Amino acid sequence: MKLRLAVLLLVVSAVALQNQPINIVSARVTTEQVNDEASIVGRAAENFMSDKRAIGLSVGIVKDGNIYTYNYGEVEKGKKEIPTKHTIYELASITKTFTALLLAQAVIEQKVKLDDDVRKYLDGDYPNLEFEGQPIKLVHLINHTSRLPFMLPDRSELFQNPDPIELPKRLTEIDRDYTRGDFYRDLHRVKLDKIPGTDFKYSNAAAQLLGFILERVYQMPYEKLVAKKITDPLKMSETKITLSSSEKKRLAKGHYENGSVSLYGTTKFPAAGALRSSVADMLEYIKFQLNENNEAIKLSHQTTWGDVKIYASGLNWQMNTSPGGRRRIWQSGGSFGFSSHCILLPELRLGIVLLSNESDRNSQDRLSTLANQILAGLGAK
Repeated sequence: MKLRLAVLLLVVSAVALQNQPINIVSARVTTEQVNDEASIVGRAAENFMSDKRAIGLSVGIVKDGNIYTYNYGEVEKGKKEIPTKHTIYELASITKTFTALLLAQAVIEQKVKLDDDVRKYLDGDYPNLEFEGQPIKLVHLINHTSRLPFMLPDRSELFQNPDPIELPKRLTEIDRDYTRGDFYRDLHRVKLDKIPGTDFKYSNAAAQLLGFILERVYQMPYEKLVAKKITDPLKMSETKITLSSSEKKRLAKGHYENGSVSLYGTTKFPAAGALRSSVADMLEYIKFQLNENNEAIKLSHQTTWGDVKIYASGLNWQMNTSPGGRRRIWQSGGSFGFSSHCILLPELRLGIVLLSNESDRNSQDRLSTLANQILAGLGAK
């Protein structure tokens, strides 16, 4: 069975959208390269945008040190404004790769160990955070083997037959009054069903708990920690949670699959999926992620669960090996009205980021297909 990470939010189908215009608006490469790369990306993007649910799409590619950016559709349905490389989107679960990188850096700095019992960093007694004497470890929080629930509060019933419009409203209402204290109260009530580390179970709650732990280790709020350790050094000025008034004007409108404008994702518990970014910034992130001479990057790409020949996870990154023997490292994300996908092929010095301002139950699969079509065109499938 094909394994895929769950998205931040699950939504179901509704009324189809009208086709959106397709436009290439930027490519920061030589003329010869534009002609080659643009035709490859253009054909793949046309397939993606031909889906009636599609609204807007930004594509970024790093290949042998060259940077390519392409933009299609609209930042808001009906406005006829094409995205740019500085249009800001919600990253959703790609945020977890930033949280994972923070953990890897903390390990390199000898502030924590991947095998640390999470209770070392929690106040109070949590006998429930172990199963048959085996505790949840820090690494389990970011490779989705902790056995913690999908979210806290644990409201799995909301996802049984979710309404694409009402579910975001309900989750926003829950989040509005849900505090960090409530999170820890509910954490006390969790009952594990298996030994942590043995089996995959996607958990936003686990990633958020890791975020709280990192805040405690560094004595710094998550957003400031991301800025200090990642985005400021990489000059990623458009990657953040809290936007300025001018940045809010560049924030694309998210859309449900029926074409209506969505709510923005909640940001109260940020480490699981609250970061926002642009293609321009994410290209800097990809270049950094392709540098496995960096100890933290190398650590975050190491397999911590599964078989990399088939399917495995590192520090949040999913990975497998292509038929040609090359590693493929990726992560996708989905929020109320945004979908994202990022894939790295370190041996080829190649990475792709795809950002879209529409979310439905198939949007991440369509982005994955788009990425694969581009890779095939580049001879890297």
